[in-house]
Amino acid sequence: MILDVHGRAAYAYTGGKPLDAARPAIVFIHGAEHDHSVWALQTRYFAHHGFGVLALDLPSHGRSDGPALPTINELADWVIAVLDAAKVQKAIFVGHSMGSLIALDVAGRYPDRTTGLALLATAAPMAVSDTLLDAAREHEPEAIAMVNQWSHSTIAAKPSSPAPGFWLQGVNQRLMERVSLRGEALLFHTDFSACNTYADALERAAAVRCPVCIVSGKRDMMTPPRAARPLVDALRKAGATVQSVELDAGHALMSEQPDATLDTLFAFALACAKAETRSG
Repeated sequence: MILDVHGRAAYAYTGGKPLDAARPAIVFIHGAEHDHSVWALQTRYFAHHGFGVLALDLPSHGRSDGPALPTINELADWVIAVLDAAKVQKAIFVGHSMGSLIALDVAGRYPDRTTGLALLATAAPMAVSDTLLDAAREHEPEAIAMVNQWSHSTIAAKPSSPAPGFWLQGVNQRLMERVSLRGEALLFHTDFSACNTYADALERAAAVRCPVCIVSGKRDMMTPPRAARPLVDALRKAGATVQSVELDAGHALMSEQPDATLDTLFAFALACAKAETRSG
């Protein structure tokens, strides 16, 4: 589905079914140098089980026009503009890695638009090393290879790699290369810089008023479970109901543990939708 946002094309995958505004809405936000396809299993299941789905391509990623937006705050505002264009008033926001910061910023600044918040592979702060920032700026293919290796906990995760010829690392490598090829120059560096400079996470967490689910990978080398603890503490201090789940995976939760990720998100989303129905 192509939407007009500020005169530019914004792409949202709807899970194989037309968006139905009468259904509870759920918005999926990808991470750095990715696109909507990282949510392939989860989005199709949600769309065929009672939800209206919008899995976004962020500006200059995938099928969405550029330019890329350099800050998490601007990306959060863009997400709300997508909802306006789709005529969706409220949604559950699900974000992975960089996308988790965007989802958090949306929930903290637009609480009246948010019925639930799921943060996957998140951290506060989400610092990026100077070495990786330099590689993303000067040697992007090397940066992609490094991040791809760090994102996976094993060379062949089960049950996600069930047979010879199916290789999660290879799939992710080609996806990032494709996003880089189709996007603007230095896109990976722009994404990483947005994560690295975002300093509002705990302030936004203090303003969240909806249920929250935080999903971490036990073997995540990039955003290990302990990196989410400041967020959990800030959310609970603010009175939010927080569910924390750890899966046997690395940073690439949706591909290494697709069923467990789906089960966790779907149970959480059902609870959020029921709570919204009761309050409405």
